[in-house]
Amino acid sequence: MRPLTAHIDLDALRHNYRQACRCAPEARAMAVLKANAYGHGSTACAHALADQAPAMAVACLEEGRALRDSGIACPLVLLEGFFEPCELDEIIAGHYWSVLHTHWQVDAMLEALERWPQHRVTVLVKCDSGMHRLGFAPEDVAEVCQRLTAHPGIAQTLLMTHFATADTPNSPLLTAQLATINTLRQQLDLPGCFANSPATLSVPEAHHDWVRPGVMLYGVNPLEPQHPRHGEIDQALEPVMTLESRIIAVRELKAGEPIGYGARHVTRQPTRVGVVACGYGDGYDRHAREGTPVLVDGQRVPIAGRVSMDMLTVDITALPEAGIGSRVTLWGRDVSGAVLNVSEVALWCDTIAYTLLTGILPRVPRRYHHGGTHEGLPNEAAPNGGVVGTPG
Repeated sequence: MRPLTAHIDLDALRHNYRQACRCAPEARAMAVLKANAYGHGSTACAHALADQAPAMAVACLEEGRALRDSGIACPLVLLEGFFEPCELDEIIAGHYWSVLHTHWQVDAMLEALERWPQHRVTVLVKCDSGMHRLGFAPEDVAEVCQRLTAHPGIAQTLLMTHFATADTPNSPLLTAQLATINTLRQQLDLPGCFANSPATLSVPEAHHDWVRPGVMLYGVNPLEPQHPRHGEIDQALEPVMTLESRIIAVRELKAGEPIGYGARHVTRQPTRVGVVACGYGDGYDRHAREGTPVLVDGQRVPIAGRVSMDMLTVDITALPEAGIGSRVTLWGRDVSGAVLNVSEVALWCDTIAYTLLTGILPRVPRRYHHGGTHEGLPNEAAPNGGVVGTPG
């Protein structure tokens, strides 16, 4: 009965996926659903995109298995590949596409295929073109790809990389990464899968055969504010998650009164304080600074005092009509139409939107709906008929 809910607008998710496709019309777009679809619920989001996305991407086999068990049949890309050889029988039999980024994975994959002579798999060879996280050195990629393409069990080999600075305009590192990976692609004549969300939105020379929209699917603009396309992208994407609660108590305080742990906030004048059912025990960031905005009945007001485990406090002095039961939007689209961007909230918390979205904890129910209202599917009813209180 606690009023805190994460409302997930599946129509907005589909809209954002179509935006990715419009940005890269010659490529196919695999929908990235890792980390429980960035906190939105991977099963529900996968089914919402099942008629549009020709492939989906997850971080690991466990995430893929949840989608397979829910009925998702399209190719599922394992972005970190596999961690142990014992995963390979399920990967091959389950028609997963695995990223390969180390030599032992290549050896293990080819050895496992000997046990499955009737099966052929798709693999993505990851090149470390400059991010220096995962991937083969550029000078090793050709030999790896030749081993794979020569094996009868490999149906298709894709070339893959990941960009470190695609969100930043005029980045020398991005220019260098593009030169490295595009040269390899041309030499090897392999399909390419290079573009993450920011590259999908703003780097057409990275699109090629496949793009990998991730955070943009959930309405987050991945481009830096100084990027020339930042404002345009803000207008094009729609927020998918709206984190909403209610005021559960109101305190009337005189000037000079402290609020919350550590007495960080002291009132400077007579102040009305609304207590909101949301805290860091739900995933709302405890580091939210004084003044972090929330919407109360669609009107912006500031947080006053530290975020507690189960509650936070806001200054509603400017809203005399607000009181117990007033609607509070922590981020997302309020039913009034007002929008509080999760990226703006993240700036106040000295973090990024990814952290806030993926940090919403299981005790916060997700409610799935369509069309930008909160009157859609109840919490218990998933688009595929399953139970998805906290799906994925």
